[in-house]
Amino acid sequence: MSEDHNLKDAAEAVRGIVEAVPIYQDALQPAAKEVGTALQTVAKTLHVLLAPVGGLVWGYEKMRVFVSERVAEKLKDAPNARLRSPEPHVAGPALEALKYTGYQDHLREPYAGLLATAIDSKTAHVAQPCFVEIIKQMSPDEALIMRSLASAGIRPIIDVRKESKSENLGIWVLRHFSLVPFEAGCKHPDLGGTYLINLERLGLIEFRENYTLKFGPDDLYKTTKERPEIQQIVAEIAGTGNHKPTINSGAIIITKLGEQFCFACILEGTHTREG
Repeated sequence: MSEDHNLKDAAEAVRGIVEAVPIYQDALQPAAKEVGTALQTVAKTLHVLLAPVGGLVWGYEKMRVFVSERVAEKLKDAPNARLRSPEPHVAGPALEALKYTGYQDHLREPYAGLLATAIDSKTAHVAQPCFVEIIKQMSPDEALIMRSLASAGIRPIIDVRKESKSENLGIWVLRHFSLVPFEAGCKHPDLGGTYLINLERLGLIEFRENYTLKFGPDDLYKTTKERPEIQQIVAEIAGTGNHKPTINSGAIIITKLGEQFCFACILEGTHTREG
């Protein structure tokens, strides 16, 4: 009898659990519905946010107009006899990349230069396929910096260090500060140090540490050191009492690869009748 009673209790317990399941489901349904509604709202928002991006992607017609106008402008002084079909491993990736960067003035210009260089038989050997990948990894501001460096060559750069007065210890407070991002018209010149690090990573420039540029009696670093942001950092370090500011001079130098990149993609007037 006791065994029957136990079985009956067990059956009742199982039935209670089974009957309770819909109750738990009903309790969770409002939360599930709320999550579903939230996801739908986010999806709609993303659709709105991404819609303009789709409009920025260039199709064949936009690229055709760009090539027929901007690339043709770069080649207007080159004789027709020198023009040839570009190598597919250069032109193909360049045109593909234009689909996603063509809306950016400062990025499509290097591609126009590269295509023109690849079409001119006098300069085609300089048009390296790696230049497509380099431009793809550059921001519009970095393209502006390379345009500025292409004409200026070597430029001053400074680092600011916070050093202990009692020990030979210190930390870098600011690295790779240059006026180039400001002079180049960058949209975010405060990110200039990061831009320069990326350009170094791409092999276009190199940093010379503890290197002083000289041009007669002129101090090429004076204007850089007098920038308000530099003066503020120096004052803050000096105000601590236990530390002193140290400014190290250096230089940004375009590498051989950078020179070739500038010739192929940046500089104007490389496709003339001479040569």
